[in-house]
Amino acid sequence: MTDPRFDELIHAPTRLGIVAQLAAADWVVFKFLRDSLNLSDSALSKQLTTLNEAGYVEIHKALAGKRPRTTVRLTPAGRAAFEGHVAALEDIVARSRSSLRPEPSPSDAS
Repeated sequence: MTDPRFDELIHAPTRLGIVAQLAAADWVVFKFLRDSLNLSDSALSKQLTTLNEAGYVEIHKALAGKRPRTTVRLTPAGRAAFEGHVAALEDIVARSRSSLRPEPSPSDAS
C-alpha cells in the first residue's frame, strides 16, 4: 500500500499527464509523449527538465540511424511520487464521496 502524499510538482496538469503516461511503460519515446499530450517540443522539453531536476525522470538521448531519438522513463523516486500522489487524490475523492452521503433522518432510526 502506498502512503498518500500530495505532490505539488506532479500535480500541475501537464506534468501529471506526462508522469501518468510514463507510469504505464518502461521507456517512452519523446515524440509519443509530445503527440499524445498535444504539446510542442519546447513545452514538453521544459516540463521534462523540471521533472528531471527533481529526480523524477531519466532522459536518454541517442541516435537512431542518423536521427536523434530521446526516450524518457520514471525513476524509482518518480514512480513512488506518482503513486503517492494518486493515493492522495484517491483519498480526497473518497472523503468527498463519504461526506456527500445523506445523514439518516430521525424517522429512519426506527
